[in-house]
Amino acid sequence: MLQEESDLSLIIAQIVQKLKGSNLYAQLERQAWASLQRPEIKLESLKEDIKEFFKISGWEKKLQNAVYSELSVFPLPSHPAAPPEHLKEPLVYMRKAQGSWEKRILKSLNSMCTELSIPLARKRPVGEQKELLNKWNEMGTDEPDLSLFRPVYAPKDFLEVLINLRNPNYENGDSLSFRTHLGLIQVPLKVKDIPELKEFFVELGLTTGQLGIDDSTQVPPELFENEHVRIGQKVLTEQDSAAAQQYIRQGSPTALRAELWALILNISSHPEDILYYEQLKTNVIQHDLLVDSLIYKDVKLTASNDDYYFVFEDYLYQVLLCFSRDTSVLSHFAYNSASPPKSYIRGKLGLEEYAVFYPPNGVIPFHGFSMYVAPLCFLYHEPSKLYQIFREMYVRFFFRLHSISSHPSGIVSLCLLFETLLQTYLPQLFYHLREIGAQPLRISFKWMVRAFSGYLATDQLLLLWDRILGYNSLEILAVLAAAVFAFRAVNLMEVTSLAAAEAVLADLSTLKVMPLLQIFLFAPVT
Repeated sequence: MLQEESDLSLIIAQIVQKLKGSNLYAQLERQAWASLQRPEIKLESLKEDIKEFFKISGWEKKLQNAVYSELSVFPLPSHPAAPPEHLKEPLVYMRKAQGSWEKRILKSLNSMCTELSIPLARKRPVGEQKELLNKWNEMGTDEPDLSLFRPVYAPKDFLEVLINLRNPNYENGDSLSFRTHLGLIQVPLKVKDIPELKEFFVELGLTTGQLGIDDSTQVPPELFENEHVRIGQKVLTEQDSAAAQQYIRQGSPTALRAELWALILNISSHPEDILYYEQLKTNVIQHDLLVDSLIYKDVKLTASNDDYYFVFEDYLYQVLLCFSRDTSVLSHFAYNSASPPKSYIRGKLGLEEYAVFYPPNGVIPFHGFSMYVAPLCFLYHEPSKLYQIFREMYVRFFFRLHSISSHPSGIVSLCLLFETLLQTYLPQLFYHLREIGAQPLRISFKWMVRAFSGYLATDQLLLLWDRILGYNSLEILAVLAAAVFAFRAVNLMEVTSLAAAEAVLADLSTLKVMPLLQIFLFAPVT
């Protein structure tokens, strides 16, 4: 009991400290001072009167949403004596593996620098600045020569690192003794089984109304949708983040989705947010970074060739170039197993006082990175709002898909969950694919790393991302990946090679996400 109280006190103190540096704190302070002029505020009951004023004026709700937002990303409390790196990742071998992977990425980036004789960063000449400013809204028309640039890494490179991950405690040939796991991921992490997933995703049950299901035995779809829209509008009127998160577990109506996601992520368009975005834009105009070319290349290779997303090419450049300059993203490394790369001023290598983070946000883009932004362009058309939503989605969820950690929503756990579900509930299919050299994870990994962006039809992808936000978890990605294999099991049992298996699963654009998830979790084929 004392430990729980101590943990709670620690969390409260840290959240208060975090909020003290926010715009909301300054606004609350101004409102408190302004309220002193009001006749209903009495000196003898000052504290209670101001609290009542905050409640009536809606500021209490804004504070609640801010606290709820912090709790959504806040790491679990650890022992007070635990070093900071334990907040990042409690397992030493995971931290070491992440460190080694980062060195490989930096080596790749530095060798590209050397080969192409291009600096990591340079100030743009005035003429180039003016030219970029003039074409800011039509950067997609620009065709720079990117033939010499290559992505720093692709998902398949990352998968090889995860396959070779081992817990040194199991190194003496007995690494399989903790489970008869025959998949590619060989680390002992606890993942949920079907009963636990059923309990966790209880709102996805067959008896609960869902958007994204065409028919239901319980309630006619149009009746459920009308009522669901009415409740959604009420949630938005109340401006309650926690209620919005619960509501969206059953899916979001298309017309309300943008507002609901913004409410859950606690994003609102204040003038200072727009000004901050403009400052980032100015940084892009003034300085050219090597990662800019990697961003251009990635957009050209992925989103520009996608039937759904090619029209958003300009938005993608704007958001991703600004993102690379945003130093506020660095704060998420407090609970991310990764560490931001450092660069040194020329001639000062190794001297910490001359070290800078590179890129400024600490995130080196990889092949497919732009697909995290692309689906959001359907919802948000104002660049600064689109930018804020993407940044919050990244620091809450997407960073976990390309860093090595033991977190339940981390990519290692997702891979293990996917393989465990297949091996346990579709053993014949799993063993067949394994025997023909078509390990299922080699096919599904790219889906999960991208959170299925670019693989599902956009309306289905947004229904999936509704649930990621609703459950504050990425585990649904692994469940869906397993459900896709279950759905195509008959065809997959007939293939005799990895190439043939990939061909069966090459096109996911016709799949309906919610029926697949419901059937796999709540009505599995026996």
